[in-house]
Amino acid sequence: MSKKRGLSAEEKKIRMLEIFHKSKDFFQLKELEKIAPKEKGIIMQSVKEVVQNLVDDHLVDSEKIGTSVYFWSFPSKAKNAMKRKLLDLQNEIEECNKKLKKAEDKIAAESIGREASDERTKVLSMLEVAVKKEETLKKELQKYRDSDPEYIAQLKKEVQDLKTEVNRWTENIFILKSYVKNTFQIEGEAVDESFEIPKDLDYIEI
Repeated sequence: MSKKRGLSAEEKKIRMLEIFHKSKDFFQLKELEKIAPKEKGIIMQSVKEVVQNLVDDHLVDSEKIGTSVYFWSFPSKAKNAMKRKLLDLQNEIEECNKKLKKAEDKIAAESIGREASDERTKVLSMLEVAVKKEETLKKELQKYRDSDPEYIAQLKKEVQDLKTEVNRWTENIFILKSYVKNTFQIEGEAVDESFEIPKDLDYIEI
C-alpha cells in the first residue's frame, strides 16, 4: 500500500482559510492548533507557519490585544487581495508595454529590416506571460463580482459583529484593569504599562 501523500503548502493555506471564512470568528494560535488537525488534517506543528504565510500574503489579519494575538479573515479579504494582485499585474503590463515601445523605436531608428533584438524578444516574452496572468486574475475576480450585492450586505454585518466583538474585549480589559488596581493597589498607568494596554484604548461606536 502506498504511503498517504501529505498536504502541499498551498493546500494547507486553502484549508486554513476555510476555517476562518466558515466561522467568521477570531482565533488565537493555540485554538487553531487544536482545530486545524481535527477538521482540516493540518498537523499541529505546521499550523503556526501556515497562519504566518497567510498573514504575509495579506489574506489573514492579526492584532495583539493585551498579551494575546488574535487572527481573523473574512471572505472579502480574498477578493481584496485578488484586486491588489490584478492592479500590480496591470501596472507590470503597462511597464512592459513602455519597454516594448522603447525597444521597437530603438530598432526602427537604427535599422529597418534588421533581426529582432534580444531585448525586444525578452520584453515580448514578459508581456505575453503578464497578459496571461491578467486574464486568469480577471476570471477569478469575476467570481466575486457576480455576488457583490450579497457581499456588501454580508460585509456590513461582519463589520457590526467585529465592532461588537472588539467592544466585548475592551470591556474585559477594563474589568481586568479595575480588578488589578483595586486588589493590588496599583496605579492605572502602571497597569497599562505592565499589560501593554494602549493609553487611548476605548470603545468603538456601533
